[in-house]
Amino acid sequence: MRNTIKITTAVLAAGALTLGLTACGSEEESGSDASGPLTVAASPVPHAEILNFVKDNLAEKAGLDLEVKEVTDYVTPNTSTEDGSVDANYFQTQAYLDDFNKKNGTHIVPAGDVHLEPLGLYSEKVKAADELKSGATIAIPNDTINEGRALQLLAANKIITIKDGVGFEATPSDVTGNPKKLKFKELEAAQTPRALADVDAAVVNGNYAIGADLKPAEDALVLESAEGNPHANFLAVKEGNEDDPRVKKLAELLTSDEVKKFIDDKYAGSVVAAF
Repeated sequence: MRNTIKITTAVLAAGALTLGLTACGSEEESGSDASGPLTVAASPVPHAEILNFVKDNLAEKAGLDLEVKEVTDYVTPNTSTEDGSVDANYFQTQAYLDDFNKKNGTHIVPAGDVHLEPLGLYSEKVKAADELKSGATIAIPNDTINEGRALQLLAANKIITIKDGVGFEATPSDVTGNPKKLKFKELEAAQTPRALADVDAAVVNGNYAIGADLKPAEDALVLESAEGNPHANFLAVKEGNEDDPRVKKLAELLTSDEVKKFIDDKYAGSVVAAF
């Protein structure tokens, strides 16, 4: 029987308090116990769903004891991986991880790409992006990389223009053209779909969109292109644990034909396999 453990930020907050101590610990202290179950922190949708598919259908035959812990924010998975509360996490992109490591002094590294979640613009007020009225309020994620992705999405669809060269670190101050005089409401990424009733539109990460019963491939007014997209989500571990045989086994299972079929069948283009 599946034994998924749901964890909120508060439950693992204590682990984050030890971050500064463990970051400078010895290799022995930072290493994981390869003889026990592999514990992975993951966003509920689609990450934990994909992991639970592996747990229920592939892990036992492969000799992997897998424990899935659902986490609803974008901070706890990395701090918990750093301090050893969990062995790995699965929720983020390379750009987000690079920014997080830089700002928090963590030492998290990728262990294998799995899927892409296209970022989308959604609305309960209009049915097309060109129907947005002058002065409309758009909710966007407030973390560095996802905010930049949101603004790049709007720019790619000619809703705004932004300063050249800012890439995915763009902020509203980098907007150089705003013909509709849009206002930007910066929120924690998890809050953006919940804000849809209060704003004119919101740019929502794929996992939170699916969790809010939105269908990115059908409901998004505009959607990131999957082709050439650098924002694959991957399994990640603390540096030094990349060669843990349990991690290697999970990475292999997550990029199997069975998982690709599960992603294709369940998410119908709202989540795309990146392998």
